[in-house]
Amino acid sequence: MNSIRVRIGVLGLALLAGLSAPTTGAAAAEAAPAPTVEEQRLDKAVPQEILRRSGFDALTTQFADDLAAARSYAQAHRIVVREGSALWRRAVDRAQGRGPAGGDLSRDDDRPLYWARLSMTRDVRTWEPEFGLSTGQRSALLDALERGSRGQTDIRYPHGSHGSHGIRQILVTGFDPFTLDRDIRISNPSGATALALDGTVIETAEGPARVETAVFPVRWQDFADGTVERTLRPYLKQVDLFTTVSQGRVGRFDVERTNGAWRGGFGDNENVSRTETIPVADPASQPQWTTTTLPYKEIVAANTGRFPVYDNTSVTEIPAGGTQSVVRPDGPTPGSTARAGGGGDYLSNEIAYRATLLRDRLGLHDVLPGGHVHTPVLQFGTGNTDPATGSVTDPEFVRNRLDIIAQVRTILKVAAGSPVTS
Repeated sequence: MNSIRVRIGVLGLALLAGLSAPTTGAAAAEAAPAPTVEEQRLDKAVPQEILRRSGFDALTTQFADDLAAARSYAQAHRIVVREGSALWRRAVDRAQGRGPAGGDLSRDDDRPLYWARLSMTRDVRTWEPEFGLSTGQRSALLDALERGSRGQTDIRYPHGSHGSHGIRQILVTGFDPFTLDRDIRISNPSGATALALDGTVIETAEGPARVETAVFPVRWQDFADGTVERTLRPYLKQVDLFTTVSQGRVGRFDVERTNGAWRGGFGDNENVSRTETIPVADPASQPQWTTTTLPYKEIVAANTGRFPVYDNTSVTEIPAGGTQSVVRPDGPTPGSTARAGGGGDYLSNEIAYRATLLRDRLGLHDVLPGGHVHTPVLQFGTGNTDPATGSVTDPEFVRNRLDIIAQVRTILKVAAGSPVTS
């Protein structure tokens, strides 16, 4: 009888261990999901040409080979972390003129990073190793790859914070290309700016300032999962200025005065739509509006480049007690409900809202300049506007992108040398 109890006890312990142990064995394997909508665009001719003409096709091939050779989850995780970070560094180095160009595509181009990342995430998503992957393990690999290849784990301020050693600190974010079903050739100048400025030093009226950058996806779910807050929270108390940047209107820059707590439903890079209040932690204390603390007057007044810069004060609201949306050119009225910030109701408005709300919740509203800058739309040259017949690049396209990057750098120089706007 005692021996039976022992055997039952051992069996019970084994069952408990099986429930609590990491699911790393083949028995725990789960079927690999299909590629995402975003990843499925990879097989089109334009992404393949961009990868080939930048040399990033060799990076993706090597990653696929390394991943296939992994013999354990731990080894796969090390590969993903290493190669995700290496992809970001390779993209930054290429944009800043270090190392081989890898092809004839302009170095300032952000698209090789975007398409190479998607190639790598597709490899991880569809990989079925002999040792098996659980859903949680696959998600962890994808998360590590996403964060590393976006520069989100590469933010470094070696001189400390808040002007230590005479070096001020600036944090800048950009975005992936989007509206790819309209024109798969599209580039995002905010992402290109992030690559061009990462780790650089800008001379300002208040002394030198080091810029660190990261890039974010154009996907509603990632934002709902807290990717913005997770990335920015460790640094907002450390930096002297932050600016979220995205592509906005044709022919102009905008400093967006007000950000609204509303998602307007435009399809993201997965062709997913969301129409709702922006989901954040502690929704009971969530404001309908947040405001910039960037020195917008000084930025607008400065000669920063060839594109005009506007202080954009317009919003769309439902007035207190009302039911219909109203455009307000001079900002929201008391008690109103947000329907669009100055930057609209898409993810550019959302990153601005989340970043400035985080600033405020950290008690930094009156001391930390921060907000959103919209760049001009990056346009192809005359005669190259039809995606069905056009080429992936042209001289005017490159010149426009370089001019936008240079103007963002000058805007940061002005902002970092000016007092906070509260």
